[in-house]
Amino acid sequence: MKRICVIDGQGGGIGSTIIKKLKEYFGEKIEIIALGTNAIATSQMLKAKANRGASGENAIVYTIKNVDFIIGPVGIILANAMMGEITPKIAEAIANSPAKKLLIPLTQENVEIVGLSSIPLPHFIESLIQKNLKDFG
Repeated sequence: MKRICVIDGQGGGIGSTIIKKLKEYFGEKIEIIALGTNAIATSQMLKAKANRGASGENAIVYTIKNVDFIIGPVGIILANAMMGEITPKIAEAIANSPAKKLLIPLTQENVEIVGLSSIPLPHFIESLIQKNLKDFG
């Protein structure tokens, strides 16, 4: 069974939306691990039906070593993103993880990914599934 980590911070809204769509598409054919930078984000992702969840720097750094995919907003690889919730250690661990990273180009940081069109989050998630995960089911 493929293992997917969904990483989010702050209120967990982006992660929750990703998890709901993954569950719609795959049901229980994959394991979804919610990793929040804080307990609120993790709680919201668990409510979205993640299989398991954990919070904080150590949980993220430890868990991502043994997963197939990491999904989250692009800010998860930027040190001090999400109002400081993404520590340098988290950003480095995600960037160095052997897991394939599927990053959604949404950011509140002073970063712009040039050349991307501005589309709603659900369209990004649908594209992420269709282009990268559709053969898992």
